[in-house]
Amino acid sequence: MKDLTIYGFEVSGNVLFLLMFLVPIALVGNWKLFAKAGQPGWAAAIPGYNMVVAMRIIGRPAVHALWFLVPGFNVYFYFRTIVELAQSFGKRTSMDHVMACLFNVFYVLNLGLSYEEEYEGPAHGKSSPSEKPRSWGNMGYEA
Repeated sequence: MKDLTIYGFEVSGNVLFLLMFLVPIALVGNWKLFAKAGQPGWAAAIPGYNMVVAMRIIGRPAVHALWFLVPGFNVYFYFRTIVELAQSFGKRTSMDHVMACLFNVFYVLNLGLSYEEEYEGPAHGKSSPSEKPRSWGNMGYEA
């Protein structure tokens, strides 16, 4: 493919071909994922609003979508959000978290299209099953 110049920036034809392949797959995966979590599927197609809906799915306040606008921190928050999204669907192993971060588009597609995967509820704010609840009596110290 030939290179394309958009607003003075030269974009490789290979990059355009890759985007034409990955963007529809990501859109379908997010659409199905949102629908499975009880949210409107069409929200996946609207930039910005899709992040607000994703925050609802993982149990974060909608305002947390603004963290994606902070340079540097947005990279950390992106991976944190992907891991919490996987946890919302019951994927809590380290291998699931690595796969979700490395192969995000295909992992989300798998979560959305797989009949075995079910939305378990928001993952943000839940404690791990091995963590003991603290009481006011011991203030976190074992006797």
